[in-house]
Amino acid sequence: MPKVGFVSLGCPKNLVDSEVMMGILTRAGYEITPRAGDADVLVVNTCSFIAPAQQESVQSILEMAEYKKFGRAQKLIVAGCMVERYRNDIREQIPEVDAVIGTGEVEKILEACEGQLQPTGFDGASFPSYLYHDLTPRILATPHHTAYIKINEGCDHPCTFCVIPQLRGKFRSRRFESVVREAENLAAAGVREISLIGQDTTFYGEDLGLRDGLPVLLERLAEIEDLNWIRFLYCYPNRITPRLLDIIAAHPRLAKYLDVPLQHASRNVLARMKRGSSGDAFLKILERARKAIPGVSIRTSFIVGFPGETEKDFRELCDFVRAAEFDWMGVFAYSDEDTSKSFALENKVDDETIARRRDTLMAIQKKISARKLHKRVGQRLQVMLEGPSRDTDLIWEARLEGMAPEIDGKVYITEFEGVSEAENLPQPGTMATVEITESNDYDLIARAVKFDPPAARSRDSRVAPASAAENPFPILTSR
Repeated sequence: MPKVGFVSLGCPKNLVDSEVMMGILTRAGYEITPRAGDADVLVVNTCSFIAPAQQESVQSILEMAEYKKFGRAQKLIVAGCMVERYRNDIREQIPEVDAVIGTGEVEKILEACEGQLQPTGFDGASFPSYLYHDLTPRILATPHHTAYIKINEGCDHPCTFCVIPQLRGKFRSRRFESVVREAENLAAAGVREISLIGQDTTFYGEDLGLRDGLPVLLERLAEIEDLNWIRFLYCYPNRITPRLLDIIAAHPRLAKYLDVPLQHASRNVLARMKRGSSGDAFLKILERARKAIPGVSIRTSFIVGFPGETEKDFRELCDFVRAAEFDWMGVFAYSDEDTSKSFALENKVDDETIARRRDTLMAIQKKISARKLHKRVGQRLQVMLEGPSRDTDLIWEARLEGMAPEIDGKVYITEFEGVSEAENLPQPGTMATVEITESNDYDLIARAVKFDPPAARSRDSRVAPASAAENPFPILTSR
């Protein structure tokens, strides 16, 4: 059977789409290869959220096109968000592309590979509506002990800077029991950490008539004994309800972690973003969360350089970051997308000013992060082992409960107490107790003092995470 190689770009939501496409093809007999030179078919799952992501997607498409022109590959398929924006342009301007698949056409990947997909134009009148479910095959591209579950798709928020509704359609939730069954299947297959994802997970279930859908779902998932950590990403600040906080605090398996993209703190900028609220209101939300969940780690992200952002607005944002003391923070330079509502706003900020503001804000957060992590030195904490570092086998990587996969810092373990032979080291996914010996700006250094062997892993026919004996990342490129 043909071999297929995947390039998966962008966010975890895109990665899940890639995993679903790999699962569909594997069920049909295709083999997934992590080597582009061995692939008969190449699939690039694109991101189109901001200009740099689009540039990376185009570069990846052109790179894979070279394998088709001079290598083994016979077909090149482009999928994902860029297709929703530039469907016809891709086909017309890159002749090596054989088929395009939008975010709402993921289930058509087999037709595309076999040359049976009928080309369709896109007039902007319809939106993607596809949702995978627990019976949809997936091949996990994450390490075998951690996985994402997409619980909803699309978005109905009117944020002026965002094009996600154009790329992924209107908000729609997966069925409650479907999410639960998928989590149970993943746990049975050896997954020990699940991250629930969606453009806004805190709205989960509202379109299905579920009241407090996310808290109810979290409470149900917390009953799955084989799972160690369950977290959710991307929550809307005004949806952090007392019940949600209480549920997180009450269940040990629910990670004491909140990812709340606030975008800004100036009332003026937030109003232009169609986000509403203010820095003072956000500080009250953070205070409630920290009071309800002792030790909670909080991550956020901001956009600097939004049209109309004055120096006064930016100073207000800096003061807010100092007061809020986030554990983790990302800062994005505003990207002026031509299909976003903010594109029509006046008083654009120049690129040099945007870069300066981004660097200034990250410098403030760097000091906060270094100070907070330094307080951990000497403490004994529980971590999940990730495996050997990509740089050297002499150092292992691990994460605290308050460190989400890929986006936050890490714990680097330089010593395993009582372990003298490399073959006696525990498997990735094992929970361990470490003693923190050093800290830097964003990471911790530790020695492991105690660990327990992970629970036995089985293989589920509908969920196929890569085993340790196989290549654990069947993705050519994942950013």
